[in-house]
Amino acid sequence: MIAGTDPLILGVESSCDETAAALVTSGRAVRANIIASQHDLHRKFGGIVPEIASRAHVESILPVMDQALEAAGASPDDIDAVAVGNRPGLIGSLLVGVSAAKALAWALDRPLIGVNHVQAHLYAAALDAEPIEYPALGLVVSGGHTNLYAIHSPLHMQRLGRTIDDAVGEAYDKVAAILHLGFPGGPVLDRLAQQGDAAAVRFPRTLLDATSLDFSYSGLKTAVLYHVRGKPQGRGSGATFPRDADALSDDQKAAVAAAFQAAAIDVLIAKLQRAMEGLSAQGDRPRSVVIGGGVSANSLLRQRVAEFGHTHQITVRIPDLAYCLDNAAMIAGLAHHRLADHRVDDLTLPAIATTES
Repeated sequence: MIAGTDPLILGVESSCDETAAALVTSGRAVRANIIASQHDLHRKFGGIVPEIASRAHVESILPVMDQALEAAGASPDDIDAVAVGNRPGLIGSLLVGVSAAKALAWALDRPLIGVNHVQAHLYAAALDAEPIEYPALGLVVSGGHTNLYAIHSPLHMQRLGRTIDDAVGEAYDKVAAILHLGFPGGPVLDRLAQQGDAAAVRFPRTLLDATSLDFSYSGLKTAVLYHVRGKPQGRGSGATFPRDADALSDDQKAAVAAAFQAAAIDVLIAKLQRAMEGLSAQGDRPRSVVIGGGVSANSLLRQRVAEFGHTHQITVRIPDLAYCLDNAAMIAGLAHHRLADHRVDDLTLPAIATTES
C-alpha cells in the first residue's frame, strides 16, 4: 500500500453457493456488494450439490465482477488490489473464485490477497460501521462452521473452540427439512419459531465437558427427528417411526421450531459465557463480542447476544443483515489490513478446502 492512499480493493467470494464481488475502500466503506445466489438451483435437492455449485460459479463469476464495477462507478484500472476467499470451502467452488482473482490480478498487475473466509465473517461487523474494539470475543455461526475465537486484531484471531460434528446452521437446515419447511431452512424456521411455545417441548443442550469450548449439534438434531417421527416402538427389527411432520398441527410444528431454536442458541450463549470467563481470568477481558456468519441474522440470537453484551457491559457487534450471509465485501474489508501489513500472495495461491484456523 502506498503511504497516504486509500486503496480500492476488489473482493471475490465463491466458497460455497454464493458468487459474489465487492469493492471496498478504507477497509470499511462498501462501494458495491453484488451477490448471485444459487438457492433456486439447490432447493429441489434439499441442500447444496457441490458439482452444481461450481458450475454455477463459472457462469456467474465474471458477471458479478462487472456488476460490482458498474455499481461502484469504477473501471478495472481503478482497482488497487484483488482479494479472494481462498479457504475454507467447497474445493470446486473455491477454485472458480481463486482462478478468476488470479487472472484479474495478473492482467492488471495488481497485488493478490488470499483471505480466510471464516475469519472474514468476524470482520463483517465493521463494514459500513465503526471499527471493532479489540480484544474481542468472536463467534462464527454458519452452515459450515460454528467457531469461537479470541480476536486480538483483524489479523490475529485465535480459535478457542469449534463444532465436533454438525455446524449450527447445518442443524437449522436439517431440522427445517424434518419439518418440511424447505431449503434454505434457517430463515423460515426462525419465523416459525416466533409463533411457537418453546416451553412446550424440551430438547437437550449439549455442552460437552465442564470446560469445553467446542460445540456439538448432532444430538439436538436427532432429538428433533425422534420427537417429530415418534420414538421407535419397541426394539430390534420391528421398530418403526409411525409419523412424520405432516402429522403435526401448525401449532405443534411452531412449538418444535421454537424449542429447537431455544436449545441451539442456549448452547451458543453458554459457550460465549465460558469463553468470557476464561479470557477474563487470563487478564484478557474482551472489550466487545463479535458475531458473524449466516446464522447471525437469526432474530433470537441477535436478541440473546444483545442481552449478553448488556450483562457484561461490553459492546456487541453484529453485521448488518446485508453482510451476514457469504459476501465479498467482508473479503475485501479484511484484505485491506493484509495489504497494509504487506501480507500479499503470488499466483501460486491455492484453494484450500479445510483449515485449522
